Amino acid sequence: MRTTITGALEAVGAVRDGDTVLVGGFGMAGMPVELIDALIEHGAGDLTVVSNNAGNGDTGLAALLAAGRVRKMICSFPRQSDSWVFDDLYRSGKIELEVVPQGNLAERMRAAGAGIGAFYCPTGVGTPLAEGKETRVIDGREFVLEYPIHGDVALIRAHVADRLGNLVYRKTARNFGPVMATAARVTIAQVSRVVEAGDLDPEAVVTPSIFVNTLVEVPR
Repeated sequence: MRTTITGALEAVGAVRDGDTVLVGGFGMAGMPVELIDALIEHGAGDLTVVSNNAGNGDTGLAALLAAGRVRKMICSFPRQSDSWVFDDLYRSGKIELEVVPQGNLAERMRAAGAGIGAFYCPTGVGTPLAEGKETRVIDGREFVLEYPIHGDVALIRAHVADRLGNLVYRKTARNFGPVMATAARVTIAQVSRVVEAGDLDPEAVVTPSIFVNTLVEVPR
């Protein structure tokens, strides 16, 4: 396995029109802003974006939405005080939305990375989120069948990487990055520093290099 170290614009050349793009971050914490800016410049459109939020303010994912490149958002928290870009697009019928409970969102991507075909979960039972989905009673409790979320490309942010592509995250910026890295065909990681192989404590590595295709170094 070979991990490439390159510039942001060259890295996001892996994204094609119509792709499903997994974007890390919990709000702005752990969001790969420079990779998203490069994706806007790259020009790919008609994207399905999977992320916890639907953009904050006018930067990062919100800027990608404002550029009209996203056809559908799959997220758990589409609306907060600074999500005016998504809110305007959704109210005007210019973007589709699939709301997924936060735990389900993480587990659906984890299932994709683990090769699990589907799983039953109690979250959403009896709500509009379960409409049209298969249900099953197990030990007297009703569950909803959920399917994995696979990505064509994952854009994530880590703290430090070695040249092999092993990743270490910084505190809460870790959030969705590890599961997204396993769920995508191509994973691009923005990091603040790249060190030599052997310089990272193996016990601190969260995402092994086997899940990382490209590194983009963006110093803090």
